[in-house]
Amino acid sequence: MEDEGGELSRMKERNGGTDDNTVLPDQEKGNNLLCLLTDPEGTPLGLPLYLPQDAGPAQLQDLVNTLLHNEEKFPYAFYVSDQQLSMQLGSYLQKNKVSVEKALHIVYQPQAIFRIRPVNRCSATIAGHTEAVLSVAFSPDGRQLASGSGDTTVRFWDLNTQTPLYTCSGHKNWVLCIAWSPDGKHLISGSKDGELRSWDPLTGNPSGNPLKGHKKWITGIFWEPVHLQAPCRRFVSSSKDGDARIWDIVSRKCVMCLSGHTLAVTCVKWGGDGLIYTGSQDCIIKVWETTQGKLIRELKGHGHWVNSLALSTEYVLRTGPFDHTGKKYGSPEQMKEAALERYTKMKGSFPERLISGSDDFTMFLWEPTVSKHPKARLTGHQQLVNHVYFSPDGQWVASASFDKSVKLWNGHTGKYVASFRGHVGPVYQICWSADSRLLLSGSKDSTLKVWDMKTQKLREDLPGHADEVFAVDWSPDGEKVVSGGKDRVLKLWMN
Repeated sequence: MEDEGGELSRMKERNGGTDDNTVLPDQEKGNNLLCLLTDPEGTPLGLPLYLPQDAGPAQLQDLVNTLLHNEEKFPYAFYVSDQQLSMQLGSYLQKNKVSVEKALHIVYQPQAIFRIRPVNRCSATIAGHTEAVLSVAFSPDGRQLASGSGDTTVRFWDLNTQTPLYTCSGHKNWVLCIAWSPDGKHLISGSKDGELRSWDPLTGNPSGNPLKGHKKWITGIFWEPVHLQAPCRRFVSSSKDGDARIWDIVSRKCVMCLSGHTLAVTCVKWGGDGLIYTGSQDCIIKVWETTQGKLIRELKGHGHWVNSLALSTEYVLRTGPFDHTGKKYGSPEQMKEAALERYTKMKGSFPERLISGSDDFTMFLWEPTVSKHPKARLTGHQQLVNHVYFSPDGQWVASASFDKSVKLWNGHTGKYVASFRGHVGPVYQICWSADSRLLLSGSKDSTLKVWDMKTQKLREDLPGHADEVFAVDWSPDGEKVVSGGKDRVLKLWMN
């Protein structure tokens, strides 16, 4: 390959030897293509440029790094009409029979500097639970693992020896959901009888008495982001009783009750700007502020139950200060600072986005801080949408449905990108690799499948469970996947 500047100088020569984005007069265009580089939101990177037909991703990467004045070279992927560009521009035009009468729009998307390999083998099958495994979650730093089960216990697992570590008893009914605090210090579990319990991950002991207030089962738990408060103290829970409640684990009290939904609250998220989002069987998504618990906006549009909500910043909210480097922090202040830096960088200059999936077979993409009207309506599923999830970089949205498919959408525009078919039963849950390049799905058909964003095809088929797979999670360090389901075991998958 030529030196880094070689390709750039050739491009500049063909653009009239200038450093700015000068458009050539007609007689000098030759075989060059008029291209407009934009970020994922559609903001142009300068004026349209004439680029040689033999320019490919490597040359475009050099160009974007130069135009953005990046001191160190960052990796970028390039997309034309939501399809990744993996060849020279001229070959792409020929292959896809694209008209070049107007400027070719090329979207540049920053890529994770690290790369995660797909998991392809089961490294351990860990028995312990005596009923179905209903929820699994890695800690924010990826070093610990917890699960909740129909046997009424929460369990912590030793990832080094791949054996059971602590069994936490106390719930009187199924443990439906669990959530780690983003600083990794606490685990909250919620059960079918409406009780919430807090556990110390280092000892497996309960931290104080159960938190009581909900009258029916817990449907979701989400912590206040650590960049807003460190150490972590507050979390929000949603329940079939129609309320969401904010709890303080230091005072062990419910500090606010968010009531107003007329039917069960099915899901809840605590956004990076401090707002709480609740989705309900009453078809409405409500937006709450968290100083007094006031309702500030209602998002309407769904014709049936709202089943799932996801935030574009959710991955960095969940992992707080922790990233793939494995850095440790000495104080809550350091954690808060690192988490804020990660959140600000991920969010960029765009508003936080929210996606909602429903029993009406559709999804809506929202920018709740900007408008109560949806940015896009996403249609295509043939049955209810069970789970929605943004990729860690916010570039994609994936949706899992009872129609046995997983669909991929543009996370900024909501535009349909691809369907992943291969499961022969409803898809219950999905999760992303930390570099946003791979997606994992777990299904009623007892298999896990790994999908590749570049090829938009199946990468790995992972059979092994003896029954339905209810819960999956990919560790933030990228090295492990965990799955659990009706066969009562946890399976760890590695690459």
